[in-house]
Amino acid sequence: MIRVLLADDEELIRVAVAALLDLEPDLEVVAQAADGRAAVEAALAHRPDVAVVDLQMPRLDGMGVAAELARALPGCATVILTGRGRPAHLQRALAAGARGFLAKGAPGGALADVIRRVHGGARYVDPALAAEALAQPDCPLTPRELEVLRAAEHDTPVAMVARRLHLSPGTVRNHLAAIVTKLGVPGRAEAIRTARDNGWL
Repeated sequence: MIRVLLADDEELIRVAVAALLDLEPDLEVVAQAADGRAAVEAALAHRPDVAVVDLQMPRLDGMGVAAELARALPGCATVILTGRGRPAHLQRALAAGARGFLAKGAPGGALADVIRRVHGGARYVDPALAAEALAQPDCPLTPRELEVLRAAEHDTPVAMVARRLHLSPGTVRNHLAAIVTKLGVPGRAEAIRTARDNGWL
């Protein structure tokens, strides 16, 4: 019997997926969680074989869950389930330790098959997303530039970004100018939109 943890902040989806998986004779849903931090706690308490986690969750996203479980519970394979997968999300998820990456729009039996595959030691990546990932250029921004851009969302003043990241305001302005130049956009808002659309943030 393959023991499964489900984590999704949308209760209707989580309960529906649990009901589908419980129809499979070799799968058992042993725990459910509504956010990423609760998912890690539930995984440590229940020791599932596979954790199926939503990409976007409060408190800790699916990639954060995958990274924590890879460290704390290496015997548990993580599958990330997403409604809005981007090639960069796929690359980051695999780097974080996820063994599977599946779109929520996949056929009904696909998730059970993916759970069996990753439990058996294989990896699974949504084929359409894998093809996109191969064709997409790498993110041109450095990790520090991405950190600055993330902190600068919602029109956060430069001085506040500087305080949060322990940088000088001048250094933050320099990073923002470099980001805008690299992305070829008119300003900060467009840079954030471009980075979000490509899954870099």
